[in-house]
Amino acid sequence: MNGTHVHRHEHARHVDHDHAHAHDLTAISGSRRRKLAFAFVLTTAMMAVEVAGGAWSGSLALLADAGHMTVDALALLLAVVGAWMATKPADARRSYGYGRMEVLAGFVNALGQFVLVGWIAYEAIVRLRHPGEILSGVMLVVAIAGLLVNALVLRTLHGHAHDDVNLAGASLHVLGDLLGSLAAVLAALAIRWFGWLWADPLLSLLISLLILGSAWRLLRTSAHILLEGVPDGMDSALVEASLRTADPGIRDIHHLHVWQLASGSRMATVHAELHECADGARALRAIKRMLLEHFGIQHVTVQIDPGSCLDAGDDCAGHGRR
Repeated sequence: MNGTHVHRHEHARHVDHDHAHAHDLTAISGSRRRKLAFAFVLTTAMMAVEVAGGAWSGSLALLADAGHMTVDALALLLAVVGAWMATKPADARRSYGYGRMEVLAGFVNALGQFVLVGWIAYEAIVRLRHPGEILSGVMLVVAIAGLLVNALVLRTLHGHAHDDVNLAGASLHVLGDLLGSLAAVLAALAIRWFGWLWADPLLSLLISLLILGSAWRLLRTSAHILLEGVPDGMDSALVEASLRTADPGIRDIHHLHVWQLASGSRMATVHAELHECADGARALRAIKRMLLEHFGIQHVTVQIDPGSCLDAGDDCAGHGRR
């Protein structure tokens, strides 16, 4: 009776923990969506202002920033949709749910940046060869307004998890906007004070190079997750070695796979070979506790092998009894 009572108590506590964790994730997702939606509205409004200001003043820096903001508005909208899709529950066709949508959003955002950089570079080279007249006063006012709006949006999105590629993608776009607005301000001052018409396309070209580096990092991160790569900063060999010491009943650990489904959602599957007469339930709890407390892996699937590994393959080769 006591064992049954303890089991029921532990089960109830586990259910309560899962419910609280799910509630926390839902709250976090809702906060992300609100931040992204707010950023989308501000970015779209400022984009319209910069399109008008760039066309009026003849500034490439403003037009480039407006073009950047156009891509950003679509990227932020995609990020909002991705964050919303990530909250949808699993179904019969997608047993893991839709959490990976935000990774796809980050991947598409990065690709959009490459296209934008190509356009800015082309226009900058043309303007350097054939500079045109620019109304520096209009350019300066619009650029300062864009700088303030982008700073506000970036502050709104600041504080996301380091591995949240959806918000990272949105922040990358806004950071590019901020740098573009800063370049437009500097170019407007250079034109107004010194008459340097070449400052407008030159600073636009320099900003495009900065955007290119950030876009590459985001593309590499999101592609790594999509390819089921081991989470950054995690050593799978260290994880495997640690699991072998998680419980005295564990003889060997193999078939370990660690990956991320989405932002911060680390998962693992592993085979555990136990000594004879070992307590399987205790070893299972020890493995899950080790992965959660030491490596932040919440979703774990463990196969207990009664003796040698039941699956044929290279992963099991060489893992004999120890």
